[in-house]
Amino acid sequence: MDKPCTLLVHFDKGSAAMANEIKADLEGSDVAAKVEAMKRAVMLLLNGETLPTLFITVVRYVLPSEDHTIQKLLLLYLEIIDKRDAAGRVLPEMILICQNLRNNLQHPNEYIRGVTLRFLCRLSEPEVLEPLVPSILENLEHRHHFIRRHALSAISAIYRLPHGDQLIPDAPELVERALASEQDASARRNAFLMLCLCGQERAVAYLFSNAERVTEWPDLLQMAAVDLIRKVCRSPNRADKGRYIKIIISLLSSPSTAVVYECAGALVSLSSAPTAVRAAANTYCQLLSSQSDNNVRLILLDRVNELRMAHRDVMVDVVMDVLRALSSPNLDVKRKVLDLVLDLLTPRNVEEVVLYLKKEVVKTQSGELEKGGEYRQMLVQAIHACAVEYPEVAGSVVHLLMDFLGDTNVAAAVDVVLFVREIIETNPKLRVSMIQRLSDTFYQIRASRVCSIALWILGEYSLSLSEVESAITTIKQCLGDLPLFTLSEEGETTDSSKPTQPMVNSVTVSSRRPVVLADGTYATQSAATEAISTPPVTAGSLASTLNLRSLILSGDFFLAAVVACTLTKLVLRLEEVQPSKAEANKACTGALLVMTSILQLGLSSYLPQPLDNDSYDRIVLCVRLLCNTGDDVRKIWLQSCRQSFAKMLAEKQFRETEEMKAKSQISHAQPDDLIDFYHLKSRRGMSQLELEDEVQDDLKAATGGFSKETDDANRLNRILQLTGFSDPVYAEAFVTVHHYDIVLDVTVINRTKETLQNLCLELATMGDLKLVDRPQNYTLAPESSKQIRANIKVSSTETGVIFGNIVYETSNVMERSVVVLNDIHIDIMDYISPATCADVTFRNMWAEFEWENKVAVNTVIQDEKEFLNHVIKSTNMKCLTPPSALDGECGFLAANLYAKSVFGEDALVNISIEKQVDGKLSGYIRIRSKTQGIALSLGDKITLKQKGGS
Repeated sequence: MDKPCTLLVHFDKGSAAMANEIKADLEGSDVAAKVEAMKRAVMLLLNGETLPTLFITVVRYVLPSEDHTIQKLLLLYLEIIDKRDAAGRVLPEMILICQNLRNNLQHPNEYIRGVTLRFLCRLSEPEVLEPLVPSILENLEHRHHFIRRHALSAISAIYRLPHGDQLIPDAPELVERALASEQDASARRNAFLMLCLCGQERAVAYLFSNAERVTEWPDLLQMAAVDLIRKVCRSPNRADKGRYIKIIISLLSSPSTAVVYECAGALVSLSSAPTAVRAAANTYCQLLSSQSDNNVRLILLDRVNELRMAHRDVMVDVVMDVLRALSSPNLDVKRKVLDLVLDLLTPRNVEEVVLYLKKEVVKTQSGELEKGGEYRQMLVQAIHACAVEYPEVAGSVVHLLMDFLGDTNVAAAVDVVLFVREIIETNPKLRVSMIQRLSDTFYQIRASRVCSIALWILGEYSLSLSEVESAITTIKQCLGDLPLFTLSEEGETTDSSKPTQPMVNSVTVSSRRPVVLADGTYATQSAATEAISTPPVTAGSLASTLNLRSLILSGDFFLAAVVACTLTKLVLRLEEVQPSKAEANKACTGALLVMTSILQLGLSSYLPQPLDNDSYDRIVLCVRLLCNTGDDVRKIWLQSCRQSFAKMLAEKQFRETEEMKAKSQISHAQPDDLIDFYHLKSRRGMSQLELEDEVQDDLKAATGGFSKETDDANRLNRILQLTGFSDPVYAEAFVTVHHYDIVLDVTVINRTKETLQNLCLELATMGDLKLVDRPQNYTLAPESSKQIRANIKVSSTETGVIFGNIVYETSNVMERSVVVLNDIHIDIMDYISPATCADVTFRNMWAEFEWENKVAVNTVIQDEKEFLNHVIKSTNMKCLTPPSALDGECGFLAANLYAKSVFGEDALVNISIEKQVDGKLSGYIRIRSKTQGIALSLGDKITLKQKGGS
């Protein structure tokens, strides 16, 4: 990414002494000194110096030189200097240059001729060019292709001048004859481009006459042909579109990847027929598999995604070809491939896609892939999305994914358990096998969050007697023997980190420390871990089997509260399905023992952090519930939780469906729009592709597919006034934002009765903006206007400012006049767009991002939801909090917003507001991002907009 340069580059301004020194070196006979003198003169001229006395010295001492370097520097010098006087007339000294240029055009050395012809492409003075035209035309028939190539470029540049057709009136005809006999690839390209620009009918005729041999053309000429076809087909009269499409399709077999890529894009722009779209898609997929550069692959995937948005029905057939791009080691490529494939799922291809993803998951187990854990997480999320949309495929992958519940990559394990939780609710047929599998693999789980969700699944979906008993046994095995710690009157202590020699049937590892009891006596407090085992056992192997015990002993009392709730649900359900009252009471007693052991551990001083109040209240509630259970409470614990989860899933599915409907909405045609019925047209001579294209065009016309999305009113809003109406020069700019580029189309109007000379638009930027090129100088006639275009590169979403002035000269005033322009502020809203992400992803990014901007709420809006909607509209973000969570009137509101920039930056916003007694809203809006620029820019935007202003 381009950053501002902190190195100060110093260059001495021109002075009389320096000009004399340059003149002395130029007048000498030393070639090396002349070269250095010419370089210094060119640098001074580029920095704004005029050096008016140097021209005659250059004519006398530099023009006769035969050195190639000096001749090249001379041409640079002649290109830079002013060739007109204050009145706009060509300087008389330029006549001296004409003779030298004519001699160079007839020089025996090919290099001198070639660079001189190339220099003539830069000249715009007809008075200088007119005597050189015969010599230029003679070079069209030179034996060396280097000279012919630049002669064609010179003719094209001269003919495109305002009065160029008077200098070479028969230029298109001459170039056409030269093209017919030319063999050099670059020269043919230059000739063809000249015809495309100046004689389009001749270029089209040449293309059609060689249509059968287009595939044999060099790639440079093929690229020019594709550009011509694009240009011609933009015109309203496209009678020969079928012939152009045939040429494009024939070029798809070109050995040049650049030509093939351009042809695929041109084919889609020319035709929306399924055959053409399918050919372009296959071309992109072939390039995906053949190109190794990750940037190229990302660009190709963007093109495929564009096809998917416009022609989804056709693109579903190439989904397996797109999937092959997963062989790339780059995670960005893999992520884009998976996102693209998920948008192309249909009942017809979902099984193939899931099978392919399943094989990729198995590959990640080998450990050979770099960043295999992250890739596995992406695959799990993709399979999850497939299974949610098409539940019938869940059974083929869910058992394989459950093997990764104990994955060392916690994020991947969380994705797996969330997938299991959703599938077990939406696929009742898989419930029995999934509960059994979860019970068998529960001991492998290492992450606390995964354990919590797995325990909730066991408590909610263990329905039969065997499932409930198996779940209770699994939990007790993972907790180990009770109590979790013991008190003894002995003062001895042992180190729990040392391996302990086991007994035949049990192993005990204890951690002891002295404590002072309430009566002032000393005792030893220890935490004991026991497991049934016959071989020697170490502390590490104990931790691998007693995952719940190790997590609780580490101070995770939230997990302990989840264990208590799960045991409570299992015991309550056991009382319903167990015919034996004694067995149910035994299970209840065991659950109460576990809970009291957890309370004893939490209330002791063994652990550095005590039991928190929320977990304590939750566990005590479970104890009281098991001691005295009512029917209403039993119903809440055994039914309401699952009903709430099913309602959440249904709401999530409804929200996604509504979003898809909103995206699929298209504009409708106006009642008086013209529709051509192709069934009534003559089909004689039309190919199948042309017939399909006619059908697609009619469908687009009927549904408004050709209607412009941009509104004229919105375009007017982007016009900014840069100067005042009373200024001698009036200027206004139309700002166009193209993701990474900003284009300023500045209209400059001379409101005076004088000619403005050397008028220049000088721009500068602040922020992560960079001016690509400096606009050139112009001469503006009285009361005339000029369109000036400036390109600015954007490298981040930080708010930027463009400022500058217009500088010009007049014949009456010797000094330069300056008109200062209004500042142009680049809005961050042009670079961010609403996006969605999972709650887990949002929380992970919130914890990871280091830049935070905290904005206090200060608004006249008094309704919480109205304020939230106002912030969403002002920031162009998406609210991730579901509508059901925002229902009700409680005086509080908390919501998460998310957006993504065109540079891949994530913007996270959390709104927490409260209604005060006086009716006003208070609270904070917190913004987090990975980079400082987007956090600060969004904060400034919210501060400006939150008061309710537009």
